[in-house]
Amino acid sequence: MDYPPPHIQDPRSAHTHTVILLHGRGSDGPELAEDFLSGMTSQRISLSDSLPSLRWVFPTSRIRQSTVFKEEMCTWFDASSLDDIQKDSELQIEGLRESVHHIIGILESEISLLDGRSDRVFLGGISQGMATSLWALLCAPGRVTTPLAGFLGSCGWLPFSHQAEHLMSCSGTQLDSNHRKRLTSEFFRNTITDPTTPLTQDTDSLSVLETPVFLSHGGDDPYVSISLGQQAAQVLRAIDMNVEQHEFTGAEADGHWIKEPEGFDQILRFIQQHKANSHTV
Repeated sequence: MDYPPPHIQDPRSAHTHTVILLHGRGSDGPELAEDFLSGMTSQRISLSDSLPSLRWVFPTSRIRQSTVFKEEMCTWFDASSLDDIQKDSELQIEGLRESVHHIIGILESEISLLDGRSDRVFLGGISQGMATSLWALLCAPGRVTTPLAGFLGSCGWLPFSHQAEHLMSCSGTQLDSNHRKRLTSEFFRNTITDPTTPLTQDTDSLSVLETPVFLSHGGDDPYVSISLGQQAAQVLRAIDMNVEQHEFTGAEADGHWIKEPEGFDQILRFIQQHKANSHTV
């Protein structure tokens, strides 16, 4: 089954940057767009109104059979548990393989629309969307050859993070930053690569893994433990990625969402900061 076309909100002024955001399990692109773009900052202005030159792209996953819910639903990959993310981990591989291919394709397309300027494209997601987009970023070397403007993740986790941490611990401290980046990227790509359709030809350019990262998570999130978000940040920092991390309590959806207005203020500041940086290049 093909993936539906992304939901797109075009910029209200001259197009300078793009944000690609992935929804969580059971949601879809239009629903995330409605909820996210209506989120208010402390100035009582939405992100959409605050950033008129941005093109917003909200992909939708294909329909899959859910092991947990015993029904078909909109989900980037299957998983049997978030209490134990290592349980039946092989269930995640097929969906991650398909979804990562799909998202990297969208990423390449959006970069092309901005004259090849990857530093004008943000990538990220919420919950399972963060998990999938983070995998796409880690698998991108060889297809995206320069850093993105930034990565935005909320209330999510990193599948196979235990294995990645073990890989780093076994490598010891003798490896420099580029070797750790290469080792980690190869681990994630090799986990999902179908030999008949390789994800990428090489990993010569690792600079996409210099993309600045923003992560936020609710300490009272009942669906994805904040410890999983912290573990994701640890993996990224282990390969010397610059991670800005925020924790909060009291967000809507029982804590499994972005805290309003503080969380939207933080996202706005992050985008504005790295949006400004790209103009200087």
